Amino acid sequence: MTTSLDDIARSLQGYDPQALKMDDANAFIARLVAPVQGVETRTLRQCAGRVLAQDVVSPISVPAHDNSAMDGFAFNGALLQPGQPLALRNVGTALAGKAWVGTVAAGECLKVMTGAILPSGLDTVVPQEFTRQEGDVVHIPADILKAGDNRRLRGEDLQQGGVALSKGELLTPAALGLAASLGLQSLQVVRRLRVAYLSTGDEVLSVGEPLREGAVFDSNRYTVTSLLDRLGCEVIELGVVRDEPAALEAAFRSAAAQADVILSSGGVSVGEADFTKGMMAKLGDVAFWRIAMRPGRPFAVGRIGNTVLFGMPGNPVAVMVTFLTLIRPALLQMMGARPRPLPLLQAHSEQPLRKKAGRTEYQRGIVSSGPDGRLQVRTTGNQGSGVLSSMVQANGLIVLHHAQGHVAAGDGVDVMMFDGVI
Repeated sequence: MTTSLDDIARSLQGYDPQALKMDDANAFIARLVAPVQGVETRTLRQCAGRVLAQDVVSPISVPAHDNSAMDGFAFNGALLQPGQPLALRNVGTALAGKAWVGTVAAGECLKVMTGAILPSGLDTVVPQEFTRQEGDVVHIPADILKAGDNRRLRGEDLQQGGVALSKGELLTPAALGLAASLGLQSLQVVRRLRVAYLSTGDEVLSVGEPLREGAVFDSNRYTVTSLLDRLGCEVIELGVVRDEPAALEAAFRSAAAQADVILSSGGVSVGEADFTKGMMAKLGDVAFWRIAMRPGRPFAVGRIGNTVLFGMPGNPVAVMVTFLTLIRPALLQMMGARPRPLPLLQAHSEQPLRKKAGRTEYQRGIVSSGPDGRLQVRTTGNQGSGVLSSMVQANGLIVLHHAQGHVAAGDGVDVMMFDGVI
């Protein structure tokens, strides 16, 4: 049975939709959304950015044999004695990709290439550049090695029968490379999350329309759909919808019929024409919040039928901030992915920052390495929620937490890095 918004609200102590803390907003949304159902089999080349639907159990050990970590000479490490050099006779060469046939007796060694299988009894490799050769005799200086050096052990990466990748893994290039190292050609992944996006407002123009006085081009559409593309969502674009009840109703009904999630921008602020808010309330179970955050205070959340709805503010920076802090974690949860919060780094503020306690503020920041090697951060300047160029300049958001006050120059602050996300 689907939990109502009222029931979720009652489960949160101190829930106040007119002054909602960020932690409470995220807790509410986490209770609202659930992973989608549906699994697909896709080739490795099709799996980038997808979410693994079941554990991958390794069919082999990786590496399959003990092998050499570098070019050099393999020998029995028991021959090493403190302060004593070694002189060993080389009896052959082992190449990567096939087993060397032969035996290595006491006082002998085997030349090996990187990746070559180490025959039984040989457990140590001396790099070639550390040795001196006279004919077939290899001289090894004293005290440059210990037994077992430069050997890769069978199964040290993955053990046969062990879990190589866990359900909920977001399949990165590294994860796909690991799957390929097991000889796998395809994986079971969660079906793609279907997300419908629409911009609202009579003042919003689609790119390509002639600019008129008082109007703005729809930047949010390109920002949001690109963010969704990077998450691997299936995007349903519904364009710009005018502030007309019939148009809004048709757009929201169409979105709910096609998508798991509806994202809209504009029409949720106090004092705006109430067509968008009214239509959300008419069609679904929707809460309208004033979140104790800056930018992004007005926000709507709820459902239309079984489709989750997020109504973002209209200002471009507020759209990106609410997406990163509220919507992205929810979408990952619906995709079946394990939580992947954006990393928070500590940096020292290069300047004083004004901050009113009682809300969480996200200021656009530029993080760099200071002359002392410590991370430092400065703002991009004007922090207005319509200054879209600031998000291009920034590489992270300075997070000034709910209870935090003014920051002095030199104080440490948290920075949410978004490289590769925005």
